[in-house]
Amino acid sequence: MNDEQLETIVTDLDEEVLFLVSQTFKALGDPTRIRILHLLSKQEYAVHEIGEHLNLKQSTVSHQLRFLKNMRLVKFRREGTTIYYTQDDEHVMAVLQQMIEHTKHM
Repeated sequence: MNDEQLETIVTDLDEEVLFLVSQTFKALGDPTRIRILHLLSKQEYAVHEIGEHLNLKQSTVSHQLRFLKNMRLVKFRREGTTIYYTQDDEHVMAVLQQMIEHTKHM
């Protein structure tokens, strides 16, 4: 690899991309958020269902879902007064699943 090719690789990551990548890893750096995302990778759930499945308080689930929604990692739909959440980024979910599989085989 010559110096010009190396320079292109280094400058290929602008500040916005670096920030967004680091924020995504931050989202995946929390065990509670990992548990929620893993659950939502299977199917959609309401907040209270997530809390029941993961033995978490509804306020904790809501707080983490707000963070994940702001990161565009989950999406929601409303049915009456109930809001259902599901994953919203196949790429990040693939990375998460690969890390889970990698860790299981260590």
